[in-house]
Amino acid sequence: MAHRTAPVWESARVRRITPVAAGIRHILLDIPGNPPAPPGAHVDVLVPASDGSRLVRSYSVVDDGRTPEACGIAVRLDPRSRGGSAFMHGLRVGDGITVSRPVQGFELTPGRSRYMLLAAGIGITPMIGMAHSLKHSNAEYRLVYAGRTRTAMAFVDQLLDDHLGRVRIVAGDEDGRLDCATLVADLPDDTELYVCGPPALLAAVQYEWLRVSRPASLLRFETFGSGGTLPTLPFEIRVPRTGLRTTVPADSSALQALERAGGDVMFDCLRGECGLCAVPILAADGPIDHRDVFLSPRQKARGDEICLCVSRLAGGTLTVDLP
Repeated sequence: MAHRTAPVWESARVRRITPVAAGIRHILLDIPGNPPAPPGAHVDVLVPASDGSRLVRSYSVVDDGRTPEACGIAVRLDPRSRGGSAFMHGLRVGDGITVSRPVQGFELTPGRSRYMLLAAGIGITPMIGMAHSLKHSNAEYRLVYAGRTRTAMAFVDQLLDDHLGRVRIVAGDEDGRLDCATLVADLPDDTELYVCGPPALLAAVQYEWLRVSRPASLLRFETFGSGGTLPTLPFEIRVPRTGLRTTVPADSSALQALERAGGDVMFDCLRGECGLCAVPILAADGPIDHRDVFLSPRQKARGDEICLCVSRLAGGTLTVDLP
């Protein structure tokens, strides 16, 4: 039976909206009872889809200590949005939305000797709360923040002010690409590394981490899914064992399409992290766009598994088996 940890839904109200970078808005929410949000937590938001259904989208809580009485999130407008970021960018002060209480999915481990926080793009959002917590616990930490251009990177000036001497900004148009191999190689052995950003960054860090035989327990990462590397096109999905056959629209995931058609898929995170919705691929006559961070690069290259919550086919027919 399909499964996801049941969220506790609340009716929140938009208190303030602030542009913080090109295409990124910081949205401050009033949630009844002001539930606590530990470092690394996120909130789920119900947003309308084009087919009339409601999608669940997850946004990290941005906690810099300045507004403890409210819950801040930051949303980047995706030009290929299926409804989530476009809806969030259409909000106005005073609007009501349905959100979950903060959910902890990227917990900061206490008591490590050293911490490195690595973020790219909108992946900076959970790192703000982590850096704030580490600063106030007098921990040894550093933050590396990468992006394509400085104008597209949110909270840069604030981070530099709040964490003097501990933040390194890597803007692609000024500094070139982040060198993940050097970053990993230069870390002291007892450093715990936290990473949040696009799948390409996570894959590069994972590769370097394994290449130099660092302990897997000291690498932590999170992603809220990816726009992918291939066009988002409709495709057909088939489950021969059950006779199920349906179309996956461009604005829907394979998991959602299968559930609407009566399929029974196990799932949890809906962000391509937990692997619960990974199923065997029996055949694919189109290119597979792996948008998860659960499968390793080698597993993705084999092309015999797919995480149905985020990954898809760029047109054609995908044939899978459901456990």
